[in-house]
Amino acid sequence: MAKPGGTGRGNSRKKGPQKGTGGHGRKSLEGKGPTPKAEDRGWHVAGKRKAAQERFVAAGGKAKPRPTDMNRAARAKQSDDTETVTGRNSVLEALRAKIPAIALYIAQRVEMDDRVKEMLAIATHRQIPMLEVTRPELDRMAGFDGVHQGVALKVPPYAYAHPQDLLEEIFADGGTPLLVALDGITDPRNLGAIIRSTAAFGGQGVILPQRRSASVNAAAWKTSAGAAARIPVALAANLTSTLKEFKKQGVFVLGLDGAGDVSLPTLELADRPIVIVCGSEGKGLSRLVTETCDQIVSIPISAATESLNAGIATSVALYQVATMRAGSAAAE
Repeated sequence: MAKPGGTGRGNSRKKGPQKGTGGHGRKSLEGKGPTPKAEDRGWHVAGKRKAAQERFVAAGGKAKPRPTDMNRAARAKQSDDTETVTGRNSVLEALRAKIPAIALYIAQRVEMDDRVKEMLAIATHRQIPMLEVTRPELDRMAGFDGVHQGVALKVPPYAYAHPQDLLEEIFADGGTPLLVALDGITDPRNLGAIIRSTAAFGGQGVILPQRRSASVNAAAWKTSAGAAARIPVALAANLTSTLKEFKKQGVFVLGLDGAGDVSLPTLELADRPIVIVCGSEGKGLSRLVTETCDQIVSIPISAATESLNAGIATSVALYQVATMRAGSAAAE
């Protein structure tokens, strides 16, 4: 007897395949192939957008970039490594040195002085695009702690020299090399100050290691007060190897360190070809660079001060060498 409410078939709810299907579901199991892309479906938003763009192009319009193209353009923009030089002295020095500038930005209602007038004259002569912008825009270009004084210059990436070419050029000009090499200096402001001191005391160039070092960027340009336009900066793939090659060519390598065995005032190599190596204030010179140096030189300072900033230490050493060289030249 059938149960109340049932169909009268005791096995109607039995699991598994049942007889009599006859393959009626075979067609639905075969599928319809891969799912078409959204832009190939006429009813889809992406498909309608594609059709509209094709009609626009057919009518003579210019195709809009696809999302992938826009992503590629965004990546290219992010990899843009141009630099912005700010400040009147820095910008003027860069223009005077004929740095290949991209554009000169002038603040609206900027206070005109002789420097700004010369900038405008140079930019006009060299056909550098000049753009008048608002001060907030210049603030953004200069960065959080930048001081632009109403002017900014967009320049391409810095062109580094090769250390060996730098040395050969000094010898070819009949000069006595006075170079500065930096070991672990990562603050671009320190780098800019050292470039400025190198120019002030008769140095012919600065050498940076390719890794773990500050680069000649806008901050370095700014701190150098334009000296980066006159003093070449070379990039060494390996600083220790470069110093060893210099030694083979008669250049003495002097490392600056508070525990040095030679006091700077008693230095006897000032009139020789020299490269002064300065390390970071925290870690000092690396072990390999220290072992490569001909002498480790210390700067006498008061006991009240533990150490000198890298930029100041390099400036003091350069001044001492320049003074000794001037004295030797006068004696001759």
